[in-house]
Amino acid sequence: MDWTHPFIWLLCVSVCECWRLARSLPALHGAVQSPQFPQPYPAALSQQWDLSVPEGYQLQLSFTQLDIEPSANCYYDSLTVIYDKKVLAKFCGQENSADGHHPGNQPLLSPGNRLTLVFQTDDTNPEPHQHLGFSAHYQAKDIDECSAPDPEDGSGPLCSQFCHNTLGSYMCSCRHGYELRPDQRTCVLSCGGGIYDEPEGTLSSPGYPDPSPHGLACQYIISVEPGFIVTLNFTDSFHIEHIGTQNVPSCLYHWLQVSIPDKEPQKLCGGKSPGRMPTNSHTVQLDYHTDWAGLSQGWSLHYTTQRVQCASPSYVTNGRVTPNFPQYYYRDYIQVRCDSGYKLIMDGREIKSYASMCQNNGKWHLSLPECHIIDCGEPEALLNGGVKFISGSQNQYLSVIQYHCNEPSYSLLGGATVSYTCAADRKWRDNLDTHVIPSCIPVCGQPTVPISGFQRIMGGDKAPDKTIPWQVMLSVDGRRGGAIVIGDRWIMTAAHNLVQQGTLVLKEKLRVFVGDNDAEKLAKLTPLGVASLHPHPEYKNPDNANYNHDIALIKLQQSITFHDAIMPLCLPPEGAIYTSGQTGMVSGFGIDEKDIIANELRYIRLPVVAEDKCQDSVNKAKAATPTMIPVLTDNMFCAGVPEGGKDSCMGDSGGAYVLKDVSTERFWAAGIVSWGVGCGQSGRYGVYTRVAKYIGWINKTMENNK
Repeated sequence: MDWTHPFIWLLCVSVCECWRLARSLPALHGAVQSPQFPQPYPAALSQQWDLSVPEGYQLQLSFTQLDIEPSANCYYDSLTVIYDKKVLAKFCGQENSADGHHPGNQPLLSPGNRLTLVFQTDDTNPEPHQHLGFSAHYQAKDIDECSAPDPEDGSGPLCSQFCHNTLGSYMCSCRHGYELRPDQRTCVLSCGGGIYDEPEGTLSSPGYPDPSPHGLACQYIISVEPGFIVTLNFTDSFHIEHIGTQNVPSCLYHWLQVSIPDKEPQKLCGGKSPGRMPTNSHTVQLDYHTDWAGLSQGWSLHYTTQRVQCASPSYVTNGRVTPNFPQYYYRDYIQVRCDSGYKLIMDGREIKSYASMCQNNGKWHLSLPECHIIDCGEPEALLNGGVKFISGSQNQYLSVIQYHCNEPSYSLLGGATVSYTCAADRKWRDNLDTHVIPSCIPVCGQPTVPISGFQRIMGGDKAPDKTIPWQVMLSVDGRRGGAIVIGDRWIMTAAHNLVQQGTLVLKEKLRVFVGDNDAEKLAKLTPLGVASLHPHPEYKNPDNANYNHDIALIKLQQSITFHDAIMPLCLPPEGAIYTSGQTGMVSGFGIDEKDIIANELRYIRLPVVAEDKCQDSVNKAKAATPTMIPVLTDNMFCAGVPEGGKDSCMGDSGGAYVLKDVSTERFWAAGIVSWGVGCGQSGRYGVYTRVAKYIGWINKTMENNK
């Protein structure tokens, strides 16, 4: 580093000098001892200590021990205490000794901030006792300059008006209306230009309570923060020279003028105190005037401030203002909360919250809002159902609605009627506090038009309209088949309708018709769109010799809306029983007794055949014909009459064999028209897929293909 650089050299000198000055300041306390203390001091000794404390303090010396050879006038050994070359004391001896002069326990106070100690011993000590010397400590003691007598130089008191002792010094101050001269001791009259901005304070005429000097032109300005108002509180001792009567004084020569913005100035004089004077302003100017004659004893006041008051907010209908105070002042806040079921509206629009502050001009910064009743909006539409108002209007708070389903095709899930109320959170909620709307589930197996009697399919009568609303007519690449509606997007049929020679037909080749009992009319309708085909995965029948698991599902592209002519058929109930001799019904658009494809839906009443009779019929058919007869499995059952003439036939495949649940009066899908040996032959029966065996697969397939 280049120490010859002038700036660096100057910086070093400055820092070093400051350190030296700081270290040279006298300490506030210290200790001093004779040489070798507490061992005896040596002979022929002369040693001096110059003690000092900071300016403005006196030095106080206290001895903890003094043992110096005693002698008359401390002639031989001594400790001399000196201030400004003046001997203050000379000590020797021991405590309570007859000879010498011992300081005892009394401290020694220096007239100033320093002392000099001189310790001297001669060269002999005739006594056998060895003296230890002394040990003392000193400390700075504050000087009360204000209590000291006036200086002897005739310069007058330290302070001409008020003297205040401080630690190590003193300070002077003046009465109101006077200011300190540059000498910081004497006061001179000055009562103009003062601004008082504290929340409260005291003012008085110059020299008060002494009479006011002549020729005054004093001005006092009280100016506090806007939002606060000043109140003047004059003391009872009030006297300003006036002429005229006491009741109607004329302030001609002496006066105190009070000036408030936007008001006429007011002159005060006389001997009656104005007392309490509210100004309703945050700024007040006081001008005190005396001429060169007359006499005014003066005045004194204490001013206070309080916050500007705002008008109490008015009542809010269907709401409340908080907090509820008797009065509201500057910087107070209010909030408005609406009653349950109401919302805050301001300037025609809804607001989430409202708060307003009392401003410094005494007005609220926002006008009060209104509380309007809430509405829950239009109730959510119920698919295949509707809603009606029970009470209330315009979807308002506490309005009550009730959902209903389009009967008889749909019913509410659970069956109970549920009402919904417009709640405070703007949601329609039921008595369980849920806001989920109910569901309308299709009614299954309950045609609106009952079948009065059962006729044959082959040679039987046609089915009246709306009596078999689950019937589906399929067209598979031009071939007719049957199927069953089991859900709003699901059709059930025989797998052999969809799988030809081991290959699944294209869904584009499949046409699905519902809603009418006339095949020609159906064919003219727009077929339902097919989304996907789901034959049972274990159906394997490439040679038309194995109809085991002959069941399939068709998923539609769009949901069906049910009505009198279209209704799903119920699936088998839990624990469904196929009792021999139990009568069921089968329907279809298949071949009639003249081997002609029927244009009208037909139905027949057929009983369930015992399993052994069914198996025996199949065995006889195998023995009687060289053609391959399919195998009868537990997944199938037979229905029909032994004399023949009554049977399902080609074109009916995939249609339903239904049984009726006597407890619910509902029809359920007991079987699917699957296969048979001929149609309506004596000793032969129709074979049907036992649907109850496939409930698990049906539900799983529909669940996995939502």
